[in-house]
Amino acid sequence: MTKEQIHGAQSFLMKGSLVSVAVTEIGGHMTAEFDLGGRKVSPYAFCPWLPSEVNAELPVLLTHLRGDFFCLPFGPQDEGAPHGDPANGIWLREESEEDELRLSMQTSDTGCRVTKSVRIHPEQTVIYLTNSVEGLIGPWSYGSHPILDFSKLAEDQGRVSCSAFRWASVYHGVFADPAGREYQALRPGARFEALDRVEMIDGGHADLTCYPARKGFEDLVMMVHETSDDAPFAWTACVLDGYVWFSLKRPQDFPATLFWISNGGRHSEPWDGRHLARLGIEDVCSYFCDSVEQSRKDLLRDEGIQTTREFDGSQVDLRLIQAVAAVPDGYGKVVSIIPLEGSVCLLDESGEEVTVGLDWEFLVSGGVDSLRANA
Repeated sequence: MTKEQIHGAQSFLMKGSLVSVAVTEIGGHMTAEFDLGGRKVSPYAFCPWLPSEVNAELPVLLTHLRGDFFCLPFGPQDEGAPHGDPANGIWLREESEEDELRLSMQTSDTGCRVTKSVRIHPEQTVIYLTNSVEGLIGPWSYGSHPILDFSKLAEDQGRVSCSAFRWASVYHGVFADPAGREYQALRPGARFEALDRVEMIDGGHADLTCYPARKGFEDLVMMVHETSDDAPFAWTACVLDGYVWFSLKRPQDFPATLFWISNGGRHSEPWDGRHLARLGIEDVCSYFCDSVEQSRKDLLRDEGIQTTREFDGSQVDLRLIQAVAAVPDGYGKVVSIIPLEGSVCLLDESGEEVTVGLDWEFLVSGGVDSLRANA
């Protein structure tokens, strides 16, 4: 375990046999490199600027923007940085077990303690994430905020998909305001039933399963996943250049997934139209990306959709799995991720199967022993 300067930010670095993880000391933004049998891939995006190159008065969230970070609360707040102290404040390293990076923070905006655990397995291209919240009182929004880099792919080359959802909508208001030199392509408030047919402002329809696309625009959509006793997790998957990145979650903890489709549609500082072909895949308990105050209004109660969680001060562990795997040539959009014993099977639209070793039961148990039993 070392500390290094990575893309202009002091970072904690954990190197395993197949996965190397870096987490910024300020903001807790995580990136990773995966070894897929001789080929190393880095799916997480870095912003196209260094922290020292932009206005230092901007939130850390923007100066250090990269990879995945935990947000509490999710979105802006009246007093405090956007996405909360965990995405902007200083994290302290804690003692941890082998193949685990453990960080903590006492937040000033929400008054709670957050402990971040990042675990890897010596024989898996998998990251096991836990953000533990203790001492938090009342209804709060929160979320995880991975951003992937599609910039090395040709137009429409990548494939994006997620598990079944029961409710989905484009952001309800103006997400990208032309008055602020921002531009969006999708029609505000448009409901949709499938990712490949989402209404646009110009009257056409966008296929959100193909990316990068719609250069010069910024958009946000929200999908609320189905819950079922037969499906122990919900998922999102992105097929990139010869490999797939995917995430697993319990929809009881993260009811919705946001897609932040960022392809050069913002022109103020620090964006300057250069944040291209990035895709945020944000697992949240929130009302879109709105403030915690808006999320507390419970505006989707009639749909049976939770936009905050009631905390009582006791410890709550919010767990996620993020992983990559090599895929054969011609592998298409993922249509299903099937839980197996000690692994999952990713099935594409043509019936091609890719099996990935991982402990999906971690999402419920979180047990370290279960991760080490197969080492």
